[in-house]
Formats: sequence, C-alpha cells, structure tokens
Amino acid sequence: MGDTTDDSTTMVESKPALGPPGIPILHESSSSVPGLGGNTDEDGIIPMGEIDPVYEAKARVLNHAIQEIGMGRYQWKLFVVVGFGWATDNLWPIVMSLIFTPITNEFHPAQPPLLALCQNIGLLVGALVWGFSCDVFGRKNAFNFTLGITAVFGMTAASSPNFAAIGCFAALWSFGVGGNLPVDSAIFLEFLPPSRQWMLTVLSVDWAFAQVLANLVAWPLLGNFTCQLEVTTTTTTTTCTKADNMGWRWFLLAMGGLTMLFFLVRFCCFKIHESPKYLMGKGRDQDAVGVVHQVARINGTTSTLALADLQACEPAGYVHEANNVTSTAKRTLQRKLAEVSTDKIAALFATPRLALSTGLITAIWALVGLGYPLYNSFLPYILATRGTSFGDGSTYLTYRNALIVSSLGVPGAAIGAALVQIPGFGRKGTLAVATVLTGVFLYGSTTAVNSDSLMGWNCAFNFTSNIMYAVLYSFTPELFPTPQRGTGNALTASANRIFGIMAPIVAMYGDLESDVPVYVSGGLFLVAGILVLGLPFESRGKAAM
Repeated sequence: MGDTTDDSTTMVESKPALGPPGIPILHESSSSVPGLGGNTDEDGIIPMGEIDPVYEAKARVLNHAIQEIGMGRYQWKLFVVVGFGWATDNLWPIVMSLIFTPITNEFHPAQPPLLALCQNIGLLVGALVWGFSCDVFGRKNAFNFTLGITAVFGMTAASSPNFAAIGCFAALWSFGVGGNLPVDSAIFLEFLPPSRQWMLTVLSVDWAFAQVLANLVAWPLLGNFTCQLEVTTTTTTTTCTKADNMGWRWFLLAMGGLTMLFFLVRFCCFKIHESPKYLMGKGRDQDAVGVVHQVARINGTTSTLALADLQACEPAGYVHEANNVTSTAKRTLQRKLAEVSTDKIAALFATPRLALSTGLITAIWALVGLGYPLYNSFLPYILATRGTSFGDGSTYLTYRNALIVSSLGVPGAAIGAALVQIPGFGRKGTLAVATVLTGVFLYGSTTAVNSDSLMGWNCAFNFTSNIMYAVLYSFTPELFPTPQRGTGNALTASANRIFGIMAPIVAMYGDLESDVPVYVSGGLFLVAGILVLGLPFESRGKAAM
C-alpha cells in the first residue's frame, strides 16, 4: 500500500570513492546519456553555481543512476497512476463549469459566481498546504491521499440541500484537487531518466481526456435530466425542483466514483517509493541509494550506485544539517515544522537568474490564472449574443457541442509533447507560441456572429490552450531544484489560484454585457506568451536538479 519507511532503508554496500573529495567519479561517463553532455554545466537545467554545490553534485550522481536503470516497469506504472492526478486536476473544474447552471436554476442564489469563488479558494489552500508540505514531510502521503479527499467530498456534494452546502463541498473537494499537480509532477519527474523528462508533457493527454470524459458523461445526464429555461417574450423564468434536476447530482456521483476508483488503484495496487532526490536533500543518502536499487530490481536491472558515490561529493568534515538533530519523534516533528518557513521560498530567489526564472514563471501562471476563468465567466454573455448556446438553445445540444470542443484538447496535448523536443524550439518556444495563439483565438471569438462560428473559435482556443497547459505543467517543476520543487510548484499554483479568485469577483461586479473582459483575457495571454521568452533556463536535453 502507500507505505513506507522500509522500502527506503535497504542497506547497500558502500565502496571506496575514486577521486578527491567533492568530485564524484561516476561508474559510466554521462556523455553516453542521450541528449545530455558529460559532467558539465550543460547537464543540468539549472546551471552550475546557482544552487548548493554539495546538493548539486549529488543530484548529478542520482541523475546518472536513474538514467542507468532506465525507463522500466516502475516508471511505467508510475506514469499510469500519476496520470490519475493529472486527469483529476482538470476533471473537477470542468465538473464545476458543467453543473453551474443547473445548480443556479435549482437554488436561485443571489450571487451565483460565489460557487466558483468557493472552488478557487479550495484550490488555493490545497496548492499551498500540499505543495509546501511535500517538501517537508515527503511526497508519498500527499500523493496517496489527495485523490481520496477529492472523491469523498465530491460524492457527498451530490446530497447538498442548498447553495451554501454545495459551495462548502466544492471548496473541500477542491482542497484535494489543488494538491495533485504540485505533488504528482514532482515525484514523477524525480523518478524519470533525464533523457525521458519530455514524458512529463505527455501526461497532459490525461488532462485533456478528462475534459472529454466529463463532457461525454454530462451529455446524457445533464442534457436529459436538467431543468429547462422557460422563455417568454418579456422574461426568462425557471420552475426547477430537485426531482426535475437530478442530473447534476448523478453527475457528481459518477465523477466522484471515478475519482475514488483512481484513489483505490493508486493506494492498493501500486507501492510508491519516496523520491531519492528528496531523501538525499534531507541528508538520508543511504535511503536514497536503497530506493534506487529497489527501483532497479522492479525494472529487472541493476544499479552501480553506491553510498560512497554520494559521500564523495562532500568536502572533508561535512555534516548535513538534518543529521545534527536527535532523531526522537518529538524533535523530528519540531524540526519538520520549523522547515515550513520562508527559507524555502528564499532559496528560489537565491541568485539573479534563479530569481528571474521563479518570478517570471510565477507571473505567467498568475496571468493565465486570471485570463482563462475570466473568459469563462463572461462566456454566457457571448453565447447569448451569438445564438443563445452552442446549439439551438436546447440543453442537450449545448452539452453535445461542448463535447466536440473538448475533444480538440487531446491532439493539442499530444502535439505539445512532440513540439517540446524540437531543437531550437523546446519548452520555451512551444509555450510562447501556444500562449500567444490562445490569446489571439480569444480575440477572434468576439467576431463570431452565430453559434457555429463561436464553436469554431472555441475549438481553436481549446486546441492551443491544451498545448499551452501541457508545456506549462511539465516545464514548471523542471525549473525548480528538488528540495524546493514542491514549494516552487505551490508558489506558482497559488499565484494561479489567487488570480483565478478574481475572475468570479469581476463577474459579480463587472459589466456582463460587454466584450471588454474578453479582450482583457486575450491580452493577458499575449503578455504571458511574451514573458515566456524572458525565462533564463531551457530544459530540453537537460536534467532536472
């Protein structure tokens, strides 16, 4: 099951290091690693001299060891179960957008956007709590339980008797959702051979499939079991009872049940090992070596990594700060709680280039976090002025056509995974072009004169935005060193969620009968695409540190 300590404490025989202290001698030249150079500045995404030199040297040794055992059974199983988290991250915001109108029709709240606000608050708190804690307490527990929390509260929400209840449950299930990508991206990246890091982008196909799946299930349930609007020449009213509006409740049960299945497979059928780089960053070199050898055995191969290889990276008299603390349960907990401080954030701004990288990627996430939901918040106005809906006004056709639009995300994510490997284009080029095109297509949607042309613009928007998200979700964790990767992911996700909270607030108090917010949204994507070009690090062909 998701447990623990024993797997990372396998004793591996040490052997003498070759070479002077602080200079590890690898068992095989890293120049043989496809896409990577030798033990030089070019090996790492973060160049030499930007992070702690002892940690950096050990990270290079572990990168070589993971490359040596290759992409095997353990990583492929991890690819599948991490994909559950990727899918869930997109599934539940899509669920919220699909059930928003039926819930509004049934409960008639004074401020319907408050429901989206509850969701975004939950996503924000989840990103902060799970992101920061996975750098302190490890990746394993967060990896196992985020899906369980989402499933339980998602299914419970189907019983909501009023608008306040569904808002609370939305915040609670979003707390679980908010931790998926900060944790999952970190642990998958830290087990990938450096030459296979592009597979982090491939995971976004799961993200896109979740969007299709949600719309596919919503089509019959919400399309047939949702209250219809009653439109007269002067007013639009609804007479909507629970019995006539059960679709959204069944939909929540279906999506919650699917997420619970994801959780059970992940927890019961896959034994997750703690990240070797995380263990090494905590001063647990022996445990890190043990995990590498266990993964090698699962893959049916062997590793030449020895404890002496990591110890050779340490100068004479070096003692990791974590080993200076008496290992009692109380003091260990006190030490871990003390680690929840601004020090981890400060480490991401330790040098000018690290500060520029962290600042820009956080700003990009913030701009996208406002731009995407801002457009969705004002989409009802666009629909009303361009033909009532994506169909002929029927709920059934609306959900059917939403399925068509969402299907364009799957090839978008797959193409993004291919583009990031193009020499001279890589992550930065793909992300910049896709983000700018997303803004351009948003502008284009304001020119739609009917529902068909609007659907065409939205198909294009969904295609490029899925390329953008595929690269953004994979590129971001690559830019952070392992000891602060969860913190960096939490920082960027929090910026995204904070700005996302602004969108429903704007919707509550802004002019809903205007194209201006859509122009603003498109402009935010254009600015984000330009900022991408200023990022100082490119990760194509280089190893995450």
